[in-house]
Amino acid sequence: MAIPHEVIEEIKYKNDIETTISQYVNLKRRGKNLVGLCPFHSEKTPSFTIYPENGSFYCFGCGVGGDVITFTGLIENLDYVESVKLLAEKSGITLPQDGYDDSMQRLRNRIYDINRESAKFFHNYLMSEDGKWALQYLTGRGLTLKTIKQFGLGAAPDSWDALIKHLKDKGFTINEMITANVIGKSQRGSYYDRFRKRVMFPIINIRGNVVGFSGRAMPGDDKAGGKYVNTSDTPVYKKSENLFGINYAKNNCSEQIILVEGNMDVISLHQAGFTNAVAPLGTAFTPEQVNLIARYTKEIVLMLDSDAAGQKAIARATQLLEKSGLNIRVVVIPNGKDPDEFIKNNGPDRFKALLTGAVSDIEYKLLMAADGLLLDTDDGRLKYLNKAAQILSSTNDSMTRDIYIGRLCEKYSVSRTALTEKVNEYRRQNKNKAEKKEINDILRPKYTKDDINPERRLSVKGVAAEEMVLSVLLQHPDFIANAYEALPIDKMITDLNRRVYKCLIESYENGGAVDISVFAQSFSVGEVGYLVTLQNNDKAGNNAKTVLNDCIKVILEEYKRLNSSSPKEQTVENWASQLQEIIKNKQKGNGKNG
Repeated sequence: MAIPHEVIEEIKYKNDIETTISQYVNLKRRGKNLVGLCPFHSEKTPSFTIYPENGSFYCFGCGVGGDVITFTGLIENLDYVESVKLLAEKSGITLPQDGYDDSMQRLRNRIYDINRESAKFFHNYLMSEDGKWALQYLTGRGLTLKTIKQFGLGAAPDSWDALIKHLKDKGFTINEMITANVIGKSQRGSYYDRFRKRVMFPIINIRGNVVGFSGRAMPGDDKAGGKYVNTSDTPVYKKSENLFGINYAKNNCSEQIILVEGNMDVISLHQAGFTNAVAPLGTAFTPEQVNLIARYTKEIVLMLDSDAAGQKAIARATQLLEKSGLNIRVVVIPNGKDPDEFIKNNGPDRFKALLTGAVSDIEYKLLMAADGLLLDTDDGRLKYLNKAAQILSSTNDSMTRDIYIGRLCEKYSVSRTALTEKVNEYRRQNKNKAEKKEINDILRPKYTKDDINPERRLSVKGVAAEEMVLSVLLQHPDFIANAYEALPIDKMITDLNRRVYKCLIESYENGGAVDISVFAQSFSVGEVGYLVTLQNNDKAGNNAKTVLNDCIKVILEEYKRLNSSSPKEQTVENWASQLQEIIKNKQKGNGKNG
């Protein structure tokens, strides 16, 4: 039975992996993932991991992995199609008997329609006599009617069912409204508007569709239940993948994007003429948002609040951005003001001067390193210069290091030789740590699950490159066409990775989505588990395209070497031995230098 991928997608959406697995496994959150004791083998330490972001699971103990359908089949002893039928029945989905079923796309379109109609409803209410309270708030914040209309701002009435009644009159069902997350269901079983007596900010994606809402309570409203109520993830919206204001900024940001903290910051900056401002959506800055920004600009200016939370957010953002290829600059707003407040009090010209004076991420880190230290004492200066040396050791640009070493030596009356030696000492430590990690990353997988891909021994280097190519393509399916052009299927070194690569290409060419579900019917449980580890491998980071191209070159070189007349054998054992010999020699050399 061939089940359309759209149906599989709908089944997975309606059978959330975390909810489904938690019925069988006691789960605990660990960062953005969840862990528990594996239900498929005996263990005392949790090695069973769920990755909610892409709906997959993997056990590091027994190698089992897959999606919610794979899990259901394993736990209930069902084959793939039987698992699909069981989950479809649980979630009220009728499986198509013949042909193509576009129910998921139709559901998405209905949610877009609901969001668009809800946005109109909120805006019309704002502009009515009854919505005067919200309009006065927005104009009191300095927004013009033109700006309010441009961003489609609105207001939700102080009512439990005004939006429900309106959407019912437009022909939408309660289930559709719940799926769009504009209404909720109480424990008593009654339905209610999620947004009540709030100023409403429509969230518009890169294609101009309303995908969700952010509702702000009125100042001083103690009964509101939180300052903001935001749309949860739906079939058309994931907050980690969107940015407020990106629909306008994308046309005005080829040179630079300004990242601010809140919706009002974005709107105020756009009104003042800075139409390249965007903001995260009630969440920490994410790798997905970094990728989105990197598609449209060369430089990002971080203009987050200057309180402790804002500084922490800047530190996280710079860490995420370091491998993006973007130039990173930071603005510290005087007196702890946010961009909205600063521009209202000082005007666009002063803001432009502030923007012009944005510092590099290195300079910002050096400024922050002095926080809490008494720089007028020898102890304070020593602690600061040690921190500064660590910061400078993190950049590979020798000119940048040289400039800042010179400035610090002049300012704190320390010899250039002493500070340079301290920076170089930290650079050696960083290099040693990186090399150990790289070697461990190379060696560790080779002694674990060789039975999944026994041909790995043909070329450790080549197979590592194959695995990285597949990892990148699973995470970035839009790279598949370019990869196929550069790397023919028959040039893959191992049979397993060749089959995976071929499956990815065929799925992409047929217009299907590329995820773990594609492999479930034609690959073994162990092989699917192997693919989950590749899908959740983040080693390529934000430099995925470069990594992909480099790995393709390695595969082609290794393929040529293996198929030459006298290939030089390179097994896991002799390569590992060479690496360990290099480490020993380095350690001996370091010992002599010490």
